[in-house]
Amino acid sequence: MAEALSHGPRPVPGPAIWACSVRALLLGVEILAATLLMADLLVVVGSVMVRFLFAAPLVWSDDVARLLLLAVIFFGAAAALAHGENAGVNFFIDRLKPHRRAQVNAIDGLVILLVSAALCWFSLQLLINTAGQTVGAGVPQEAFFAPMCLAAAAMTAFALDGLLRHRVADLLAGVGLLAAVALLWLCWSTFAPDSLPGMPTAMGVTFVVSLVAGVPIAFVLALTTLVFVWGGDVLPGEFFAQQTARGIDNFVLLAVPFFILVGYLMEANGMSVRIMSLLQRGVGRVRGGLNVAMVLSMVVFSGISGSKMADVAAVGSVLVPAARRSGHKPGDAVALLAASAVMAETIPPCVNLIILGFVTNLSIGGLFMAGLLPSAIMALALIATVIVLGKESASPVIVGPELASVSGMASGGAAAFGLIALIFGGFRSGFATATEISAFAVVYALLVGGLLFREMTWQSAAGAIRNGAVKSGMVLFIVAASQALAYVLTLQQVPHFIAEVLIALSTAHGSWVFLLLSMLILIVMGSVLEGAAALIIFGPLLMPVARQLGVDPLSYGIILVIGMGIGVFAPPLGVGLYGSCLIGGVTLEETVWPVLKYLGIIFLCLLLIAFVPEITTLLPRMSGY
Repeated sequence: MAEALSHGPRPVPGPAIWACSVRALLLGVEILAATLLMADLLVVVGSVMVRFLFAAPLVWSDDVARLLLLAVIFFGAAAALAHGENAGVNFFIDRLKPHRRAQVNAIDGLVILLVSAALCWFSLQLLINTAGQTVGAGVPQEAFFAPMCLAAAAMTAFALDGLLRHRVADLLAGVGLLAAVALLWLCWSTFAPDSLPGMPTAMGVTFVVSLVAGVPIAFVLALTTLVFVWGGDVLPGEFFAQQTARGIDNFVLLAVPFFILVGYLMEANGMSVRIMSLLQRGVGRVRGGLNVAMVLSMVVFSGISGSKMADVAAVGSVLVPAARRSGHKPGDAVALLAASAVMAETIPPCVNLIILGFVTNLSIGGLFMAGLLPSAIMALALIATVIVLGKESASPVIVGPELASVSGMASGGAAAFGLIALIFGGFRSGFATATEISAFAVVYALLVGGLLFREMTWQSAAGAIRNGAVKSGMVLFIVAASQALAYVLTLQQVPHFIAEVLIALSTAHGSWVFLLLSMLILIVMGSVLEGAAALIIFGPLLMPVARQLGVDPLSYGIILVIGMGIGVFAPPLGVGLYGSCLIGGVTLEETVWPVLKYLGIIFLCLLLIAFVPEITTLLPRMSGY
């Protein structure tokens, strides 16, 4: 699952007018999402500067920034759907025979269309019902729901476009199956309501079946919520749209698209290759030097871009070909790349740390500080391993031969560390919050590309902004859908049940059982779900239990993030490992045994981090968190 989005029209069957309309709609949605993202950047940067220079905050800026964020997310999610970029579990359907796989894919398309149309219809009703209401700063309430309604309409058109690609026979089979399920439920609830399965069971079956069938994660979560809305007869349909919007209506989440955008801008402005060239030149002659450079590159990039798959794409696209040229096994290089991505999960400003802080109400600055020592331990463990197992390299392959001058690489390194200093120094100095600093990181990346390196063109900058908006929509649409599901689960007393079970086990056997179970849950669910979704669902469920058992919340948050990371890159289901293989141009079979070796080292480090909590709590306490 490569980060780079393949912009450009896919072949569209049917009348030419439909194909042209879909193409035009997609282009308009992408331009709108990118424009809104830059408008949000201007609002945040302008607000901070006005506050700093005149000591007079703009009272409307937060509301406008949140409004623009909602619009970016939903329009970006619509564009991601059009490009087929939504993450899903394809492990099971890829093993079906071609005709069966085609039928399942048709059913998936019907589910996506159903969810998109439901979101469009319910958001329209919500828009009508909130007309005339305003938020605190006087911004009309419907302005927050209108982008969701319009984007859902575009999403519905893209879903219909995708559905038209399937054979009529497959579509009819899919429609018949879904209609049969709906008819069965209707008859059961009419003639034998007392024997009808409870809502938790119905939702659980829906979740598992749609997940195994390969429905994208965000739509799995949304469909599970809609089953409760349609079958529970408790909440109106507007609830689904309202909770989906409220799930991401938070200023904190603005850091996610901004840091993702920084990652794309670094690739466009030439900073990425310069940093890796500098690192590889510095350690290239050390035993296993190229592998050491790969680990160090992931450390540096994770401290800048915040997006794991952006880091994997940037580092892997340069260093895996270098490993091939130097005679290394590409499968081993990709395995180390995947393990390094897990190590980098706790290096700020990781997007998953921001999301976890948001859903569990933890200090994001505290999580940033808590993740530093654990990531250092994992990085040192990986470096020691590749040095011990590595071969002597008398003539290292320098990546980016066109940047072989020391001065060119040094300027890239200085610019990168300047960005790191901006990120950490900004929010520690009190000049701005972590979210606001992410906006200044975007400005820094634009200035570096335009003034220092002079490599970034208007076209490449526009492409990076468009990619950043689409990727942000894909990631945060999962957050939005999962927040709506989390509300339903709370109504169903699911968190209370899980807490009771875990507390009973921990009381009988000790808190170490709870920690081990937590690791297992996040590793398994991280491999099944997209990483952020696993954190969003299980973070709020498990964190209150950890507090009751006396486990430090910041320490526990780091344990969850690392466990989730191991699952995302673990064979055979981990979507991150599939993405790494695509970026490195290798098969999954070539990476399985090497990645298990490296992930085993990461897991041993996780055990150390979990049972020596001072590793995660030392720096936050020293920093006042």
